[in-house]
Amino acid sequence: MQEDILINWSPQETRVAIVENGALQELLVERTLERGLVGNVYLGKVVRVLPGMQSAFIDIGLERAAFLHVADVWHRQPEGEPPSMVRNTQPQIPIEKQVFEGQVLLVQVIKDPIGTKGARLSTQISIAGRMLVFLPQDDHVGVSQKIPQNQRDELRTRLQQLVGTEGGGFILRTNGEDASDLELSDDIGYLRKAWARIKGASVRLPPLSLLHQDLNLLQRVLRDLVCENTQTIKVDSREQFEALKAFGLEFMPAAAEKLQHYKGERPIFDLYAIDEEIAKALGRRVDLKSGGYLIVDQTEALTTVDVNTGGFVGARNFDDTIFKTNLEAAQAIARQLRLRNLGGIIIVDFIDMVREDHREAVLAEIRKQLSRDRVKTMAGGFSQLGLVEMTRKRTRESLAHMLCEPCPTCEGKGIVKTARTVAYNIFREILREARQFNPREFRVIASPKVIELFLDEESQHLAGLSEFIGKPVSLQSESAMGQEQYDIVLL
Repeated sequence: MQEDILINWSPQETRVAIVENGALQELLVERTLERGLVGNVYLGKVVRVLPGMQSAFIDIGLERAAFLHVADVWHRQPEGEPPSMVRNTQPQIPIEKQVFEGQVLLVQVIKDPIGTKGARLSTQISIAGRMLVFLPQDDHVGVSQKIPQNQRDELRTRLQQLVGTEGGGFILRTNGEDASDLELSDDIGYLRKAWARIKGASVRLPPLSLLHQDLNLLQRVLRDLVCENTQTIKVDSREQFEALKAFGLEFMPAAAEKLQHYKGERPIFDLYAIDEEIAKALGRRVDLKSGGYLIVDQTEALTTVDVNTGGFVGARNFDDTIFKTNLEAAQAIARQLRLRNLGGIIIVDFIDMVREDHREAVLAEIRKQLSRDRVKTMAGGFSQLGLVEMTRKRTRESLAHMLCEPCPTCEGKGIVKTARTVAYNIFREILREARQFNPREFRVIASPKVIELFLDEESQHLAGLSEFIGKPVSLQSESAMGQEQYDIVLL
């Protein structure tokens, strides 16, 4: 499986497309204005200590001073004790005995500024890698509690051997449970280099300096996405290509060798019709080559995928038609999960198959396709109702949530009331108002389609209503209103 990574960069947005054998498989988007501060390490200066709140305000060069609570002040824990247990095992020292005004501190942002509140800080530094988290101030080697208990001891022993005696604590993340020793060693080397740069900068730079920034999308491409199958990484910006090359040569030399600067006249995403694929990925319907199609519906609780034969009648008999459609759908579903970045519970309604061997073949195919997914995915068997239940780990917002927002007209429902339904609601509202008030006239302000209905097919009913309440009813069209919106003004 040959893989190419295409990077389309602009000052406001970075887009990364992962293309396998000419077909788009994943899309990652990062917008400059939406990048947070969490993970950034600063050389801060204490501007105020508040004993009553057991907090301190730290100037880190932002518009508002950041906030440090006593619970987020780092202490070295007893030998062998994990960092998460520090607060429970040691008595808390008052903050006024730990920091003072004018003191320069190495701090890390753990919560972004919100509204009028400044960023929240911690003095315990942690640097995230691809599979590990580095805690340079600790010596503990741990494993994520999300990894099954029976695997943790073995993984911890492996990690301790790889870490050696150079110091610093490491925690293995969930996506590192299947990593090889080489991959873990590369991650350890990268994290130690990053910490060395932070320490060097803290001595060299003045207070309020930014010492370390969490990796941007371009850098995470080199760290997380490049694998043995990656043939090329094409970047359409000379400036970003040079910066990425320098970063890669220092931290990931093997990945840096695959970097290329794209100089073509056509936009880089036009090479593989990426923008067309993005547009399709935002729709409900996914057409299959055979003539069948998928309907993908994303809800708050889960995502449903419905498989339909559509116009496919190419097989010799009905069972073969269904089997071939389901087989092709299995491949398409795995691709759509990656492309749309759908997470959580996924329910797939394949077309009912009578033969057990057909069911097993479809399950084997979807599991095979899912095994290529970077995100942890699990698929069960067919349920009694003929459904396949799957789970896919949520790693970031789905493509639809990132690029779209709920429709202001239907408010995300996907449907709106018909013009006739709205018209009849207005009739009932006028009757209700006429019983309570005695205006000179009722004026209905609604969308053009509703007003047109009143003037045409419902004109007789409107005249009858006006006669019944003994008041004139005037109409006013408002193009800015949605179909369900209306106002009844009492004049």
